[in-house]
Amino acid sequence: MRPFASCRKNGSAARPPSARLFATWCHNPETQATKQELLFYQKKCIGCRACESACKTHAHRFENGTHEIDRTLCNDCAACAEVCCTKALAPAYTNKTEADILKDVQKDFAFYGKTGGVTLSGGEPLMQPDEVLNLLKALKSRKLNTAVETCGFFRSGILPRLVPFVDLFLWDFKDSDDERHKKFVGVSNTPIIENLLHADRLGANTVLRCIMISGVNMQKKHYKEIAALWHRLKHCRYVELLPYHAYGGAKAVALGRKDNGNIKMVPSKEELSIAADYLKACGVKIKSE
Repeated sequence: MRPFASCRKNGSAARPPSARLFATWCHNPETQATKQELLFYQKKCIGCRACESACKTHAHRFENGTHEIDRTLCNDCAACAEVCCTKALAPAYTNKTEADILKDVQKDFAFYGKTGGVTLSGGEPLMQPDEVLNLLKALKSRKLNTAVETCGFFRSGILPRLVPFVDLFLWDFKDSDDERHKKFVGVSNTPIIENLLHADRLGANTVLRCIMISGVNMQKKHYKEIAALWHRLKHCRYVELLPYHAYGGAKAVALGRKDNGNIKMVPSKEELSIAADYLKACGVKIKSE
């Protein structure tokens, strides 16, 4: 179970270590920035103009029946969100201390059972390695199962201390082609692979999660590299094929950016079946639907 979407402590939001990382197809763009950002859902606005009165920088404008935000004036203080009765305005994240998070976790303790637990997600949780490690220790002291969702792009020095407190890593492997990875993701995939192999040598249990993007990486050469990586891992439970979706575009618009959703990149069931069959033929264990 996931009582929270991402680990943030004392005002520091999880963010990938590159301004472009995830930019092309990210479905959680509100987790990218290290500073607070304001989400604005135009359809929820009823035009009460309470936000206009609360905003000290005069970023909100109501003209010709429309509500617009001048992002060059907005300082993301979220004072407007506090007075918005329809939740058309919302801060991208909420500041929480470790104690706050543990309090939230405790509320759902009765539902975890023997197999439930807590997943740290993001953004990239390991942009805050020390805070994450302390939280994981606290969770394990409460006999809870732990999982960490990661893009794999982080400083490897944390792994020897981290692995003993993580029951499962959900590890992204976006693309095996390094140049394509740099183009669409913003960084080389080399440190991601090296970190994964390092974690595996330390005995970390992993799930290799591969996003399938039609017209980008859905080709046999990529599948072959996924299989090769799978066979190098001793503690990988299975490979999960995640079809790209365009739903995150609405959140990009809410942040005042262009819609980054691209329906043409959504793979068909046939394409996904071909990918799964190829990997199975290579001896890879694929997560069953």
